[in-house]
Amino acid sequence: MKFSQYEGYLYMYILLLTMIPAVALGIFEKKIKYYGMLATALMIYLIVGLDVQFRYLAIFMLWEMALIFIYKAIRKNKKSKWTFRIFLFATMLPLIINKISPMTSFGVIGFIGISYLSFRTIQIVIEIYDGAIEELGFLDTLYFVLFFPTLSSGPIDRSRRFDEEINKLITRKEYIDGYLIPGIKKIFQGVLYKFAIATLIHLFWVSKVHPTPHAISIISYMYAYTLYLFFDFAGYSLIAVGTSYIFGVHAPDNFNKPFLSKDMKEFWTRWHISLSRWFGDYIFSRYVLNAMRKKKFKKRATASHVAQMITMTTMGFWHGFTWYYVAYGVYQGLALVLTDEFTKKSKIYKKYKKEKWFQYLQIVVTFHIVCFGMLIFSGFLNHYIKFI
Repeated sequence: MKFSQYEGYLYMYILLLTMIPAVALGIFEKKIKYYGMLATALMIYLIVGLDVQFRYLAIFMLWEMALIFIYKAIRKNKKSKWTFRIFLFATMLPLIINKISPMTSFGVIGFIGISYLSFRTIQIVIEIYDGAIEELGFLDTLYFVLFFPTLSSGPIDRSRRFDEEINKLITRKEYIDGYLIPGIKKIFQGVLYKFAIATLIHLFWVSKVHPTPHAISIISYMYAYTLYLFFDFAGYSLIAVGTSYIFGVHAPDNFNKPFLSKDMKEFWTRWHISLSRWFGDYIFSRYVLNAMRKKKFKKRATASHVAQMITMTTMGFWHGFTWYYVAYGVYQGLALVLTDEFTKKSKIYKKYKKEKWFQYLQIVVTFHIVCFGMLIFSGFLNHYIKFI
């Protein structure tokens, strides 16, 4: 029997049972990581099973771990850009195959959570190249990549922070006050979001909207899907983060009141935060620095705008090669570019940006920009092709 992670009451019951020994270890000031490794193996069995997905996962881990430790050995002696690029591409290859495979006769090649596991291995290879990672323990690295609370849908942690935390001594008081109680609160909030609010929105709103030639169904679905996606996604993210806390790991928060954002740049600091930071650190910032170093653009703003388009379009392709995912990425890139232009050049913005009424107006406008983006992302507009 296989379970979808954080879906269904039986999985949540098993998760609760799995957490009990972790709580006991934390209270008695024992290291949780070794039990965490055992729990991760058990939960992978329940989530992935032992069928073809498990074989893909095993091949993926053998491939990625070999690449990481071979590259680490090579990097100790020499820092070569071309060697780094070859190993980086090799690390990305399973994810590329996974995204392309649905369009082939082979069908989907991959397993649940391949995207998030790939982000972790890619990050390690990049930071080995940068010199930020000099030492790696095999078991700790394996645990970081496979850590079950964040297996299928993140959040995306960073290996150095994770390694430091799983190996430090946590006192009883620190565990109770800084891990256990906050973790329980996050889990309860996540259960409320996902199993109550998101379920009700889907049952009484999303499922009731059907595609018709009239604009009202598009508008209704736009708001319904946006709210449903937030409470569902934020819900299981909170459960994942709360579970991580109980296993002695402060996984990063993924949401922070995103619908209070005053513009799209702020929105991406509040929505799917770990993914935004990952793309910001490893694509956006690196592209801008490289472009300015090589003098590809006269102005930093131009480099920033190109980087925003590349970053968000890449994010769109990461979700899938379907046209609406790509369109969503392009839309978000344009939204960020236009936000930059507005905040830098608009006389209205400069005049009223500190006024409360203007900030409220910004929140309302940003919310609608977000909702339209989610409408594109949902694929609902695909139904309207037949009406055109």
